[in-house]
Amino acid sequence: MALFDRLKDQAKNLQQQAQGGRGTTSGGTAGHGASRGGSHGASRGGSRAQLVGVLKTQLGSLKTELKSGAYRDASMAMCALVAAADGHVDAAEIQQMESLILGNDVLQNFPPEQLRTRFHKHVDQLTRNFPQGKAEALQEIAKAAKKPTEARAVIQTGIVIAGADGHFSQAEQSILREACATLGLQPAEFQL
Repeated sequence: MALFDRLKDQAKNLQQQAQGGRGTTSGGTAGHGASRGGSHGASRGGSRAQLVGVLKTQLGSLKTELKSGAYRDASMAMCALVAAADGHVDAAEIQQMESLILGNDVLQNFPPEQLRTRFHKHVDQLTRNFPQGKAEALQEIAKAAKKPTEARAVIQTGIVIAGADGHFSQAEQSILREACATLGLQPAEFQL
């Protein structure tokens, strides 16, 4: 329980930083701790759900900053990679992922059709040729590296989407580590 208390404190600090002014690290510190709890908290379903909730709150506090096309496109590529992390995507997964995307508070900055189009483009590429689709999705994610707040938010969005089903698989963690490397972020910063 000490880990969860520490995460709540970190989330509170992030919210205070967000209210007092945002720097390049405001999107990071608490979210990174929360993702760690998520990977270890998967066996504690309630705690896992609470941790995903903390990340959603953190992303929500940055909603007004996350309106660029680079964030939108990188987030859709990240969501597609998470959906296909195990090497395949079935229709039910696509429908569930689309529902999560359209229900995400931060992603509501963008028209739903733009999100669907970009998400399905990446899913189709991953389905046809996973290695090539993965490379193209990572190229899209790399475009968010120019803005550290957006880069971190892409990873946090991936963690929120990955944890939405209560299970944070090794394949999903591996994809998130690769995305961190693509964005020039240290996976350890997110405790992945």
